Amino acid sequence: MNKDTSKIVEELQLNDTFRTFYNENKDYLITQSLGELLTQFLNEQGLTKAEVVRHSDLSEVYVYQIFSGIRKPERKKLLCVSIAMNLNLEQVQTLLKCSGYAPLYVKRPFDSVVMYGICNNLTVGQINELLFEYKLETLG
Repeated sequence: MNKDTSKIVEELQLNDTFRTFYNENKDYLITQSLGELLTQFLNEQGLTKAEVVRHSDLSEVYVYQIFSGIRKPERKKLLCVSIAMNLNLEQVQTLLKCSGYAPLYVKRPFDSVVMYGICNNLTVGQINELLFEYKLETLG
């Protein structure tokens, strides 16, 4: 069972105590580390870390360090990993929020290109080409 984020925010605002809110919503809060969440998504997608490395355009050591929690990737690098894992937009937004980064925002040109790429299953390279075409910074 899943609860919409806006519903959780509404309940947070309406509860008299945080304890009540927390007890009613603890199952909906993200408690995993970035590495744990990435591993969960990796398993759900039926991929290996080696496949993610191949499709991410990042170094093997760097990707393995992200998965192990040794390194916190910058936002663009996390997007590369997410795209390489063929995650959907909701999963990518969850990873970004979990990492403390702003979610993709469609009104930002860079973000809108990346969102388009994610929604249309483009590769990191294809998204970079589209970003370059519109004179935007590439993913890496």
